[in-house]
Amino acid sequence: MDLILILSISYLMGSIPFGFLLTKFFLKKDIRDFGSGNIGATNALRTGNKFIGYGTLSFDILKAVITLLIIKFEYSNFLFLSSLTIFLGHVFPIWLKFKGGKGIATYVGILFCINYTLGLVFIITWFVIFLISKYSSLSSLIASLIIPIYHFFVISNENYYFFIILFILIFFTHRENIKRLLNNTESKTKIY
Repeated sequence: MDLILILSISYLMGSIPFGFLLTKFFLKKDIRDFGSGNIGATNALRTGNKFIGYGTLSFDILKAVITLLIIKFEYSNFLFLSSLTIFLGHVFPIWLKFKGGKGIATYVGILFCINYTLGLVFIITWFVIFLISKYSSLSSLIASLIIPIYHFFVISNENYYFFIILFILIFFTHRENIKRLLNNTESKTKIY
């Protein structure tokens, strides 16, 4: 019974589409009509409203952090399963016909809850790649790839498969970005 409740709450928390809600509330528009049509933070920045962009980023991180802190202290055995369910909720939200974000901000929240070092490694890697390339998608892909490698060789060879699964899911959510990167048609991102 605990497992069903944990998975249900994790999915529902993960599926809250903050980019969609903030854009609808403040701009009275649908974020899916902007840029890539994605509901995540990068596309929220394309609305031209930094509050919506950074608000989406913050809330997408926080929805994972709040849920996982409760799970970590009350049901620690379910931490990885809850993390995966939160991520899937974000990518496939029931409220938007299972068409959600790409999962990066939520993944950052997950990493900080599992091991804050992983969160720091992700953010540092992301910024280094972004400063070089100006591509948010490329930064996210490389940072996501670094995490299972870092975890395996530096932290522990246990549970590293979880981070491989998340990398595969992130690779999947970025498949269109990958095509554009290969064709040299991907849009560069301004984060300030």
